[in-house]
Amino acid sequence: MTSYEQHTDYTLDVQLQSQNSRMKTKYAIVFICIVALVIIEKESNILSRVSDKLIQRQAPQQTPQPPLDYSNITQNGSLMMLKMLLSKLIGTVGYNSSLSEEQEEEELDDLGTYSFSGGRKHILLLATTRTGSSFVGELFNQHGEDMFYLFEPLWHVERMLTTATESNNGTVLSGIYRDVLQGLFLCDFSLLENPVVKYVFERFHCKTRRCGPLNLTLATDSCLSKQHHAVKTVRVRQLDTLQPLVEDRRLDVRIIQLVRDPRAILASRMVAFSSKYQTWKTWAQDGQVPEDDEEVKRLKANCDQIRMSAEVGLSQPRWLRRRYMLVRYEDIARYPMQKAEEMYRFTGIPFSPQAREWILRNTQTMQEASGIYSTQKNSSEQAEKWRFSIPFTLAQVVQRVCGPTMELFGYRFVDDEKTLMNKSISLLEEKLFL
Repeated sequence: MTSYEQHTDYTLDVQLQSQNSRMKTKYAIVFICIVALVIIEKESNILSRVSDKLIQRQAPQQTPQPPLDYSNITQNGSLMMLKMLLSKLIGTVGYNSSLSEEQEEEELDDLGTYSFSGGRKHILLLATTRTGSSFVGELFNQHGEDMFYLFEPLWHVERMLTTATESNNGTVLSGIYRDVLQGLFLCDFSLLENPVVKYVFERFHCKTRRCGPLNLTLATDSCLSKQHHAVKTVRVRQLDTLQPLVEDRRLDVRIIQLVRDPRAILASRMVAFSSKYQTWKTWAQDGQVPEDDEEVKRLKANCDQIRMSAEVGLSQPRWLRRRYMLVRYEDIARYPMQKAEEMYRFTGIPFSPQAREWILRNTQTMQEASGIYSTQKNSSEQAEKWRFSIPFTLAQVVQRVCGPTMELFGYRFVDDEKTLMNKSISLLEEKLFL
């Protein structure tokens, strides 16, 4: 070894030791500040100074991430500061590739996927409410003993954030959701130890199942012991916000976006969330829908978000290559076994006999189980059920405001009530999403 090489190795060792020292210091600062926030919650002036100092110390070492805009949020007390710090805390441990594009291309295997995760796959099922996501999530939950499955883990985080803020800033929420998902995929449940989050977990605990307080130690041990991890969520609105998560080289993320006919979604929500859709019921009775109403604008915004996320995924940007799959609920309902095989093949996980057996038991039942969230249904009949419950007037409104979304996903329009209720006429185009 030449003296130059020895000098280079020594320099690298010193740099690594220096970086490790700074990282330990940074983690200690973050921990101390979070504890301080909880203890002196109402001392907003002190909290502001602590937050400023923390951000200044973190800035030189943070992994580059899309900036979060906190300027438009009006908050009071320490919960806003806590939101900022929680987001930065998880963002601090993020790890993005520092390789050039040419080097990353060389890291791709024959399937176009990274091979750095030791065989462990991280499945993220993205959906909206009433799209059949509980059923599809269960397809992976039933895989077997080597699957760690989380059902709507962002629900409690959303509760914490929306109760702590007067306004619901989508940019802030999407960034925090992404960072929380990153921690959960890495089996890091430390966020849930925060007193504010813990309070939300304890206050909004499960009521229909036998379960006690969450034991974070057992949860972490269970997560680490499983070969594969899957998360189902209806709270991620924008696919492009997940780029840092997908590019984290400690993970092997596969994203499945589940979509459904917007007319069917509205019909299902009017039943499942009856009290929240009284306005739509009134419009159905009156036969007139003011399309400048906020409810209609909200429907259009939801459709647009789903469509824009799908357009990003289907365009196959480099960071999503071979990592994104679009699936229609109606196709799963018609061909549950075939579509399940396709999804498992996409994730790189073997399609287990347990999952096959569960599909047979839960898609061909003659009598549906009770409950709006039941996963035991006659799937082919369920997919068409909405056509007899939604008034034609409301179906027309959905077609007008969600037209581009329906066209992208291959949902046919109807011109009259007779066509809507005629099951012999398919409202689904045969379409492949590559």
